[in-house]
Amino acid sequence: VSLNLINGHTGQFSLGHAGFMAVGGYTAAKFTLVLQSTLPPWAQPLLFLFALLLGGLLAAVAGLAVGVPTLRLRGDYLAIVTLGFGEIIRVFFQTTEMFGAATGLTGIPNWTTFAWAWSFAALTVFVVGCLVSSTYGRGFLAVHDDEVAAGAMGINPVRYKVTAFVIGAFFAGIAGGLYAHHKQFLSPGGFDFMKSIDIVVMVILGGMGRTAGVIVAAVLLTLLPEVLRGFADYRMIIYSLLIIVLMIARPQGL
Repeated sequence: VSLNLINGHTGQFSLGHAGFMAVGGYTAAKFTLVLQSTLPPWAQPLLFLFALLLGGLLAAVAGLAVGVPTLRLRGDYLAIVTLGFGEIIRVFFQTTEMFGAATGLTGIPNWTTFAWAWSFAALTVFVVGCLVSSTYGRGFLAVHDDEVAAGAMGINPVRYKVTAFVIGAFFAGIAGGLYAHHKQFLSPGGFDFMKSIDIVVMVILGGMGRTAGVIVAAVLLTLLPEVLRGFADYRMIIYSLLIIVLMIARPQGL
């Protein structure tokens, strides 16, 4: 849903969403690992909430850092820059001992429950939906439809693109924190280029700018590899063919 705000509603093409997830995931995990032993058990939910928000905020700062100098670019150029940003983030965590370097970060507490994940997913859908439907949010759609015309009408396209990047990165950072406290182990390989591609495929398959379709596609693409696990070595071939068939049958998305 957060990438759909960037790629779908605002019409950009980001390939660095896994980088924002990595920033949020590593930040939240390191924060809880350092402080969990110093707080009583009743304070753990508050610590977890603060860790998720801190991870989201640092991911938003990363979104701002990549957005301000690069969002004057468009199309393929923007995709290449965001791809490069995602790789920089991955290599940073891979070479930083404080975050476990190449061996990864272990011992993360298992605090992500269905309630936490569901609540933040619902919050993300609600916030993005309200934002896009608001008077301010119409600027995202205007930039998506025609950036030149939007600029001629007094809308600052760069401002709206940076705002979309920052908000999208914030929720991606929270997703990374939830992922870290469910997986209980983080490695840089979990946030590589293919992770970003997985999220982009969800947005394209669901329908650019259609929140309900993106949610359905996310569920479908998460369950499908597990359903096909019985086909062993042919699983990913069948998975890829099904995506191709879906895109041919429904090029506008689900």
